[in-house]
Amino acid sequence: MSSGDDQPKLKHHGDDVPSSAKTASSEADEKISLTTPDGEEPSDEEKKNLQHVAENLPLSVWLVAVVELSERFTYYGMSGMFQNYLNLPLNGSEGRGALGLGHQGATGLNTFFQFWCYVTPIIGAIVADQYLGKYKTIVMFCIVYLVGLLILFLTSLPVSLHHGAGLGGFIAAILIIGLGTGGIKSNVAPLIADQYTRKKMAVSTTQNGERVVIDPALTVQRIYMIFYACINTGALSLLATSYMEKFIDFWSGYLLCLCMFAIGISVLIIGRNSYVVRPPQGSIITNAFKALGIMIVSRNTDAPKPSWQAVNGGKRTNLPWDDHFIDELKRALVACRVFCFYPIYWVVYNQFSSNFVTQAQQMQGHGIPNDLMQNFDPISIIVFIPILETLVYPAMRKLHIPFRPITRIALGFIVASLAMVYATIVQHLIYSAGPCYEHPLCDASKVNGIAQGNRVHIAIQTPAYVLIGLSEIFTSVSGLEYAYTKAPPSMKSFVQSMYLLTTAFGAALAEALTPAAFDPAILWMFVGLACGTFLVGIIFWVTFHHLNDQEDVMNALDAND
Repeated sequence: MSSGDDQPKLKHHGDDVPSSAKTASSEADEKISLTTPDGEEPSDEEKKNLQHVAENLPLSVWLVAVVELSERFTYYGMSGMFQNYLNLPLNGSEGRGALGLGHQGATGLNTFFQFWCYVTPIIGAIVADQYLGKYKTIVMFCIVYLVGLLILFLTSLPVSLHHGAGLGGFIAAILIIGLGTGGIKSNVAPLIADQYTRKKMAVSTTQNGERVVIDPALTVQRIYMIFYACINTGALSLLATSYMEKFIDFWSGYLLCLCMFAIGISVLIIGRNSYVVRPPQGSIITNAFKALGIMIVSRNTDAPKPSWQAVNGGKRTNLPWDDHFIDELKRALVACRVFCFYPIYWVVYNQFSSNFVTQAQQMQGHGIPNDLMQNFDPISIIVFIPILETLVYPAMRKLHIPFRPITRIALGFIVASLAMVYATIVQHLIYSAGPCYEHPLCDASKVNGIAQGNRVHIAIQTPAYVLIGLSEIFTSVSGLEYAYTKAPPSMKSFVQSMYLLTTAFGAALAEALTPAAFDPAILWMFVGLACGTFLVGIIFWVTFHHLNDQEDVMNALDAND
């Protein structure tokens, strides 16, 4: 490590040394700078010239991933049936249903559920960061989640529906489930990254003799790629619940979700001694808001620092934090600024579980349930993540092509806009086809009393889901990664909840668009979302691309904790 100190000295005396000696000196210096022992922090020259790689993951990462898989299996398998459960009447001619609220009513209540699920993470974050810690908080909210699932299952039974308990039971269930999933969501994402404890880069030699740099940032990126792959493996539960809904009834799908969630809780409890668990930090969130208040009043982001107060004759003494905490808080604020652009993305994302389901119903299914098409979103993610993680990203690193989080997020916005362009084209094809044209599911399309949709094959919708899935890998995975790496160690759950809160704002925007969710106006809603998402992606890149150059510096703050 002494080479880093010698290098500037050699350069300083370079004018008095002959050019040939200067060349020899430079070569020797470079050789020295690339011989750091394995396990030690690399020199600046090694960081620049050696390939950066991710590290193998501990077992506890995989245990947390299994818990997340089971929770997402439950969430998507359950909520994927909501649109039909709410939309269609019990024993209705359009197909199997339950509550009969119609398209707009179903979309509105479904969107509210999504909104609620992404507001409640704030509650879970405060409980974890200030009182119980992540693990105990997850266990507590899992129990709450389980109660909501039980209510949903019991009130979806035919006897309950025929006695009018369906709607009341559904509303009670989604309120409780939303509270449960929110408490889990804000904590499970930081908990899985907490299992990896390396904070600084280190030099390593591979079995092939190649010297590489183990980069914690790349390892965290890999963790969240695996985490997201587990989320979407769980989301394939719709393959089962869609057919269970179609050929048995909704209650059977809800029962499957209840049982799978029970398995997830069991894994969580059985593996309790394997996890790296960070203790709560008391009034850390309260302190953060106090520091923010000082920043706002003073109009100076350094004003809450004890050192600033001492030098500038500040009146605030005995502050319950140090300068480093304020530097971390400022970094977290950078992440929150980045998240401000996310709601428009989530509006697009929410389409795949609401209006895309209804769009699929307007086409001829050829035996495919309309809500089964949602599975092409997680399938595309499961296919693309290994390709990106094992082929594309390593190739880019070998070629020294940076693909930083801000770039990935901006690209995700652009790909999401393409998904909406394609959905617009599909909607136009539906309206151009008979027998119902701009009024799908009219009486002219009914066969044996069941509406068949216009003469467009349901499979044509597939690319829209594939594009949404690809956009998630760039935007959503990078958002999880950014929320973790930019948050102070004591506020991981809270900053994660701020990221998740953008999804709630996206659901609120989608709720505002519900009045436009009717034929044929919905086509123009898709056009507006396509244009808006593309423009936001461009504005996002212009606004934040400079943060790519600060990535390593901001991530290095954690090395001091």
